[in-house]
Amino acid sequence: MFSYLAHRRSCRVKQQERNERIQRLSPVYHTALSEADKSILAKPVSEIVASVQAGELSPSDVLVVYGKKALKAHAATNCLTEVLIPSAEEWAKTCDTNGPLAGMPVSLKDEISIAGFDACIGYSAWVGKTIKTDSALVKLLRDAGAVPFVKTNVPVTMLSFEAANEVFGTTTNPHSKDYAPGGSSGGEAALLAYGGSRIGVGSDVAGSVRVPSHYSGTYTVKASSRRFLKAGNSNSSIPGEEGVPVAFSPMARTLEDLETFWRAVMSMKPWQYDDSVLPIPWREIDLSATKSLRWGVLWDDGVVIPSPVCRRALQEVVDVLQADGHEVVPINPPSPYEGLRLASQLLYADGGKMCIKPMRYGEFNDPGVIQALAMFRTPRFVKRLYAWYLRHIRGDEVYAGLVEDWSEKTIPEYLMLVSQRDSYRERWHQFLQDQALDFVITVPNAHPAVPHGGIKDGWKSCGYTFLWNLLDYSAGVLPVTHVDQAKDALPAFKPRNAIERGAYKTYDARKMHGLPVGVQVIGRRVEEEKVLEGMKIIQRLLNQQGNVYIPLELD
Repeated sequence: MFSYLAHRRSCRVKQQERNERIQRLSPVYHTALSEADKSILAKPVSEIVASVQAGELSPSDVLVVYGKKALKAHAATNCLTEVLIPSAEEWAKTCDTNGPLAGMPVSLKDEISIAGFDACIGYSAWVGKTIKTDSALVKLLRDAGAVPFVKTNVPVTMLSFEAANEVFGTTTNPHSKDYAPGGSSGGEAALLAYGGSRIGVGSDVAGSVRVPSHYSGTYTVKASSRRFLKAGNSNSSIPGEEGVPVAFSPMARTLEDLETFWRAVMSMKPWQYDDSVLPIPWREIDLSATKSLRWGVLWDDGVVIPSPVCRRALQEVVDVLQADGHEVVPINPPSPYEGLRLASQLLYADGGKMCIKPMRYGEFNDPGVIQALAMFRTPRFVKRLYAWYLRHIRGDEVYAGLVEDWSEKTIPEYLMLVSQRDSYRERWHQFLQDQALDFVITVPNAHPAVPHGGIKDGWKSCGYTFLWNLLDYSAGVLPVTHVDQAKDALPAFKPRNAIERGAYKTYDARKMHGLPVGVQVIGRRVEEEKVLEGMKIIQRLLNQQGNVYIPLELD
């Protein structure tokens, strides 16, 4: 009982602190956006930075505009956790106006460490445990002239495609309040989609920057694990997890902004801030005039077939690439299902113990994580019986193969999984070599955004993103269309397995009408520049066909 009371008190204190920080801001942040404000919000990052460098814009004025818009985004979606604006005002006065991000406000996922603020990531037990030192990323951003100004919401445990916890509440999708913005970088995607920020940083271990971009209509390139800074972020839901490496990665409102941010960070030599970052400067790659690119299409991962709208989005991309003379081929790669089995066992090798260790009695947990923990805690002999039933009575080999492996691993078992992962990576490498593929394209998820609570049934449907984390490939997402209730209704079909059945429980094109839908572009390890170029090709060709994706515009 004392634990539960402490939990409720921490939630109340943190929410009150956030509200008071907002209320104590200068009155200017609570005024309506002027036409001059809207003009600044319409400028890409490169123009804002150039204007600050030229002395035409003040970093403080830019901060006020984005602060106003961020507060509007928060009022609409509950996307903010830490409001840094009073400190950011001081940082804006002294920022380097010659830096590659001069005067540009930057938003950050809640787990990223900023001295003087919490990074509780939705755990009430971590409320009030103020971070003492800036992370390597924050140090670099300030040296580049950027102004961190808000932090954004995540799901508790950060192992969900939703964004809800009891400390900060539930974040909603700017396109529809009944739907999730994605996770775990869901607050970041909601803020960017609403226009309350242009550039931010999230993290990704199973799709946590790509699924939010797909659900909310933003852009991202998930880095390979040693290409972007991660040092100094002390709060993690699974500290020390290396079986499926986490990748901190930029997110942005537009593709142009995403490229500007990547270039700016790389120009600061991030390996001098974080020893884990590979010393690879930004490489200039221009594929705009290349007609010999070979694109492999993963139409189906063998676990959950893409929904009508996600397949339509992928088909539109395939059509414009082929019309432009590119070679686009369906692929039959090393089993994506095998990748899902390996990745899920590696990520949950501890049986889910670490992610719930900070939780207090009675604290809310994500419904998908609850389902996963129940499975991992079930005795092995019971799971084997259940797997036998699934395999021989239900004819569901896919789910049976996952169920029988979901258990806490001993050290020898874990090391064997790492060895299997490495062998699997070798097979993928050889496949890409044999097929001479420049890119793989596929859906970011089988469905558009799920309704709140939808991950309870759909938590296992993550293979289209999780695979590339296991392989540690660079992978980007760009929005290409929206759900159309007339075009994207679900035809009658029989789910092939329990995972597919659970995933399709929430698909309703009528209710989802207007939600954004993206496509995923995958390169090899540390090919972030090339993936960006591939995304630019797709966007250019879609635009030429009149299929221009317009970012959400909300006052």
